[in-house]
Amino acid sequence: MDQVQKLLKRIDTYGEQMIQAQRELVAIPALGPTSGGEGEMKKALVVQRWLEDLGLTVLHEDCPDDRVPDGVRPNLWGVMPGGDGPTVWVLGHLDVVPEGDRSLWSSDPWKLRVEGDLIYGRGVMDDHAALVSGFFALKALKEEGMAPAGDVGLIAVADEETGSAYGLEYLLKTRPEMFSPQDLILVPDVGEPDGSFIEVAEKSMLWLKVTVRGKQVHGSTPHKGVNALYTAARMMIAARELAQGFGAADPLFDPMVSTCEPTRKEAGVSNINTVPGRDVFYIDCRILPGLDLDQVMSAFEQRFGAIAAEEGAQVELEVINRVQAPEATDPKAPVVQALVRAIQRARGLEPTVGGVGGGTVASFFRRLNLPVAVWYSCEQSVHQPDEFARVSSMIADAKVLALIYAGQA
Repeated sequence: MDQVQKLLKRIDTYGEQMIQAQRELVAIPALGPTSGGEGEMKKALVVQRWLEDLGLTVLHEDCPDDRVPDGVRPNLWGVMPGGDGPTVWVLGHLDVVPEGDRSLWSSDPWKLRVEGDLIYGRGVMDDHAALVSGFFALKALKEEGMAPAGDVGLIAVADEETGSAYGLEYLLKTRPEMFSPQDLILVPDVGEPDGSFIEVAEKSMLWLKVTVRGKQVHGSTPHKGVNALYTAARMMIAARELAQGFGAADPLFDPMVSTCEPTRKEAGVSNINTVPGRDVFYIDCRILPGLDLDQVMSAFEQRFGAIAAEEGAQVELEVINRVQAPEATDPKAPVVQALVRAIQRARGLEPTVGGVGGGTVASFFRRLNLPVAVWYSCEQSVHQPDEFARVSSMIADAKVLALIYAGQA
């Protein structure tokens, strides 16, 4: 048995240790202050202890935040020294989302529940699985006496769930020298359950609040008023039509086109026999990269303004969220190709490389022209009651990462 096979075999033995690591993390509700919590420091100290137990020096770039007891939000990393190969970074996040409605959980969300290969608890998938797999891949190298091909760093950041201003965004502003375009940067945050999807691109996001004002009248005399609900309905239909003009189809994405979908609607009149004089709804736009969101806003303002004028109404558009997508990571970039080869070798799969409609912290790297790949074996349980992960998937992901660390991908 060669050294790489021994490395992978060792990772197969880590199942119970991974469960224990998850148990330790789940017990700490690392909620940011925006979510009503005290921050991530207690969980950060757990990860710090893991890294120090491997003999790694742990560095911090904590962000001041007077809303939490410690006064800072933790951002930390440990580096295992390696050879002359490219530096590998694996970035996970410490914070989780709130439990939500406790009655929808089958067990205590802050106490790990184990059922065979499945583990349940808030954060087990998002994003403990990333931290656990990244750490145990390092542990395997250490215990096998293998030096990585290049330096390997495991990063744990705060505030991913509520914007990253105190997390990765802060780290990149204060430590820009940490990363270079030659590094292999991995963000385990999006994927398919079998680990076969690598994300290299994201759509731009534009969330709009649309307020339509007409004239409220009795339902028997609609001609004397201006129906804000009817006007809003016309605009909802127009939103989908506008989306068709926002960029040509891009096969990297599913769906391949931009989407502008009416989603939330505020309550209007409470009775049937009143023509509403005000209506409020929201649109979630996911726009293909390369199209300026200013153009998108201009198109909405012109089209909705014309509809309002036709109906004798007024319309106001308010931006609730706006994220301009950076350029995609080249699917041929070294980090992507290393992942492809490692997945093929460790899992026997032919991975798909593509884009997503949602946003990840990878966008902060891409804005700095740093190639980054987003990947892990992601169950569709994140942010849900009974959030779960698979021990077998954490083991498989650790093998993929270990191959990349060792330069064997």
